[in-house]
Amino acid sequence: LETIYYIDAEGEEVRASRLAEWLGVAQPTVAATLQRMVRDGLVAISVAKAVSLTPRGREAAASVVRRHRVAERWLTDVLGLDWLQADEEAGRLEHALSDDVAERLFRHIGEPRTCPHGNPIPGVPPDGKGERRLRDLPPGQVSRVRRVSEVSEHETPELLRFLTSSGLGLGAEVRCQEINKGGGTQTVRVGRREVAMALEVAGKIWVE
Repeated sequence: LETIYYIDAEGEEVRASRLAEWLGVAQPTVAATLQRMVRDGLVAISVAKAVSLTPRGREAAASVVRRHRVAERWLTDVLGLDWLQADEEAGRLEHALSDDVAERLFRHIGEPRTCPHGNPIPGVPPDGKGERRLRDLPPGQVSRVRRVSEVSEHETPELLRFLTSSGLGLGAEVRCQEINKGGGTQTVRVGRREVAMALEVAGKIWVE
C-alpha cells in the first residue's frame, strides 16, 4: 500500500512489474498479493493492468505514510540524523508506532507540514503553493527547492548525498543556467556554485 501510494503521488502509472522492482521480489509474489488486496477491497486493477488504491486502501496507505514521515521529522529535527539515515530508520519505526503515538509525536515536534525531504505529511492541509520539476524551470528563471521525489529516496539514495554536497537542500535558491536536451543535462546555479546534473535527476527535484 505504501509503495503504491508513493509511486502514484509522483504521477507514475502503478503496475505489478514496477512494484516487484521496488520491493525486490518476484512478479508472481506481487501478483498474488495484489489479488488478496483486491479481495480485501484495498486496490483495484484495471483492464490495462494498472493498479490503483480504493478509498479504503488510500486511507490505510496514508496512515503508514504519515507515521513514516512524522518519524523522519523526529529523527532529523530532534535526534539530528541526516536525510538518508532518517529515511532508513523511519522505515523500521513506521511499523512499530501506533497512530496514537505518531499523533503525539507529531504535536511534540511542532506539527510540521512535510517530511525532511519536503513531501507532505498526510492529514496536514496543503500550503496552496504550486510546484514543478526542476527540469521544467526555464533558463534564467529562479526558484527554490520544494521537495525531493519519494521514489528517488528509495531507488537512488545517493541523490540525497548529491543534493547535500551541492547545497540543494530544501528552500535553497536555484537558478537555471542552461538545459542541454541533446546531452540530457541541466546546469543550475546555487549560490556561487554551478551544478550540472542529468535531466533525469532534475526531474526528481521539485521547485516552487
